[in-house]
Amino acid sequence: MNILFMCVANSARSQMAEGIARDILDNHTVVQSAGSHPTQVNPLAVTALDEIGIDISKHSSKTVEQINSNFLENLDFIITLCDEEVCPVLNNPYAQKLHWPFPDPAIQVGTDEEQLDRFRAVRNGLRERIMTFANARSIEKSSSSRETQASLF
Repeated sequence: MNILFMCVANSARSQMAEGIARDILDNHTVVQSAGSHPTQVNPLAVTALDEIGIDISKHSSKTVEQINSNFLENLDFIITLCDEEVCPVLNNPYAQKLHWPFPDPAIQVGTDEEQLDRFRAVRNGLRERIMTFANARSIEKSSSSRETQASLF
């Protein structure tokens, strides 16, 4: 199964979704993320996932054009994560399109801790949605596999 998470900047929501999905979903599921106007991975996204043992520090923001064409041609799901912005569109008649609106945690308002709390809230929401998605399709890694992976961190 191929899953693409999309938002505008590919800096926070879609990056966190990619990292969480790779942690939760089985090894037969390929997950990537992209944005319509990519910037760079937000350090607070890296921190929020690091808190739960997921490392996205080597991820980079990218456009759909930078993703392998074979992956794109065989997409099963395109999941957009935009809330109030205009979400990117990818025309693929075979992929199922889902929209999970999450507020952009990268807005520069509040203290450092308040900003990190926004990332944590989105992280927790994404984790819940991805777990539900995985359970509905029976594509979750076994708990022993995830425990072994977590012990490596």
